[in-house]
Amino acid sequence: MRKRTKARELALQLLYQSDVSNVDVSDLIDTFFNMEANANEERSVRDFAVNLARNVRKNLLSLDAEITKFATNWQLDRMAMVDRNILRMASFELLFCDDIPPKVAINEAVELAKKYGDLESGKFVNGILDKINKTKNSAA
Repeated sequence: MRKRTKARELALQLLYQSDVSNVDVSDLIDTFFNMEANANEERSVRDFAVNLARNVRKNLLSLDAEITKFATNWQLDRMAMVDRNILRMASFELLFCDDIPPKVAINEAVELAKKYGDLESGKFVNGILDKINKTKNSAA
């Protein structure tokens, strides 16, 4: 698995754990990376995951507002927690990370949705992220 792919997976796990436990991401990091499954992650993978998770939480209101604009007939709090956090991560990458090509951000999110979501998660995530990306590009 590529380093950034692994990092996105770890960031998703951190965000999910934060949502479930209602504990800030920053308070989960040490425990999360001390778990046996995550203890040997490379520093670059860990840093990217932590940075992504923290920035998603820091920009949560604007990310949620953007997702809500394009999630036709869906309320954010009614979305599956996995799908919601994948959308948040990829939206952050689309809107704030000029060094990450939009195609990469969307494809990585769709693959995470297929792996961790339900049967329709990949299509759902792809549809919303595609709209966010098109609107971002037309505004630029």
